[in-house]
Amino acid sequence: MGRFVGRQRDLNELNTVLAQGGSQFILIYGRRRVGKTTLILQWARQTGRPVIYWVATRDTLAQVRLGFMQALWAWAYPGSQAAPRFDTWAEAFETAANLIGDQPVILIMDEFSYAAESDPSLPSNLQAAWDHMFKDRNVTLVLAGSHIGMVVDLIGYHAPLYGRFTAQLPVDPLPFPALRDFLPRYTAAERVAVYAVAGGIPAYLERFSDTESVGANIQRLFMRRAGMFRSEPFILVGDVIRRETQTYEAVLKAVAAGKRTPQEIGVMLGLSSSYLSPYLKQLELLHLIERRLPATIPPEQRQTSRNSRYHLADPYLRFYFRFIQPNLGLVEQELTDMLWQRIAEQFRAFVGLTAFENLCREWTLVQARARQLPFSPEIVGSHWSRDAQVDVVTLNWREKAILLGECKWGVNAVGRSVIRELVEKSPKVVPEDDWQAHYVFFARAGFTDAARAEAEVVGAQLVDLATLDADLRRALAEG
Repeated sequence: MGRFVGRQRDLNELNTVLAQGGSQFILIYGRRRVGKTTLILQWARQTGRPVIYWVATRDTLAQVRLGFMQALWAWAYPGSQAAPRFDTWAEAFETAANLIGDQPVILIMDEFSYAAESDPSLPSNLQAAWDHMFKDRNVTLVLAGSHIGMVVDLIGYHAPLYGRFTAQLPVDPLPFPALRDFLPRYTAAERVAVYAVAGGIPAYLERFSDTESVGANIQRLFMRRAGMFRSEPFILVGDVIRRETQTYEAVLKAVAAGKRTPQEIGVMLGLSSSYLSPYLKQLELLHLIERRLPATIPPEQRQTSRNSRYHLADPYLRFYFRFIQPNLGLVEQELTDMLWQRIAEQFRAFVGLTAFENLCREWTLVQARARQLPFSPEIVGSHWSRDAQVDVVTLNWREKAILLGECKWGVNAVGRSVIRELVEKSPKVVPEDDWQAHYVFFARAGFTDAARAEAEVVGAQLVDLATLDADLRRALAEG
């Protein structure tokens, strides 16, 4: 089982569902390697209840059904080498219900989507079994899946299992503070760099070694002709999209290359923006890309605004399509030093524009939840226009208050000019003249004495990397 850290909130959610008593039907889903199985088994075992665990594989219908019966038989008759074969799922589920009886069993059907691929009638059969055999017993039935596209189908309005789930838990990547458990020897700056590459995916983080530099890890893990990370992007995309993967992959590559609007993406791919619209909507639904709007757009205009930008939502895909995929020729020739040299030239800027800015916005959201900001914000995001760009923006339309933030990932301490520049361009960002503006500055390398003096004059808050790291860790521990 993988390392288990940073999942207390998920455990609490599952324990709350179980405490309601009676039968429960739980859907747990998330991207590959996010740690769903580790979470489910850790939770199930700590409940003290009997646990039946079955993981489906991509196989023939008969073998999938036999695998389910073998898991059931191993629980009911420990040490038994044989399990009965059934010709229908109805017979298999009836046998399961009879063996479970009135026991408070947790029945886990992991990678359920693979089984449903082998037999599309399985969800309907499970629906009948739940309605007529399981829901009136003390059974907790858990379905888990990483094929997000199929999971979306399972909970759709016309799906057989629609309305049956008593709880749905999306398993998200681990938050940034959890990286300290994987890489305790790394500095906060090194962990931010790793976060920009691997995000909070436990299976990725376990492969990093904090006895090596970040660059050495990237060369060892991502620049090999073979290995998990070479095929991972295409497996990830295939897990959520079942057809026309070439177009979807092309869109992801375009977004990774900095094409932010449908028009820009269309020009790069030689396709019209109207043709790309359903692809973009599907990628957004599946959380592979995210559509961002300037935080300063009024609430009533956000649904119809066209001033949006697309970004890759998955850090690993963002890194891979930005740096590795365009240089696969160097990977094939094992010219890793040359490739790392190319990456290193842009890597610091990449980390600052992706992971660090995202963590600064996360810090702002954490402070808002703790009521540590000058006002109660309605939204946390950023701002861009022809006149100005601001990394962190949060505001309250009713109170007419806005917080503007600047993020600097440079190796030198931030000077006075950075403070002044943001204050001077704030009139281009603040919605109206009668608004109250507040300021916050984030810096990897801290601030000069002159910057601190200037910040005191304008009432700005200064947050260095150590403070940001500590505040995020504290929030995770308290939450």
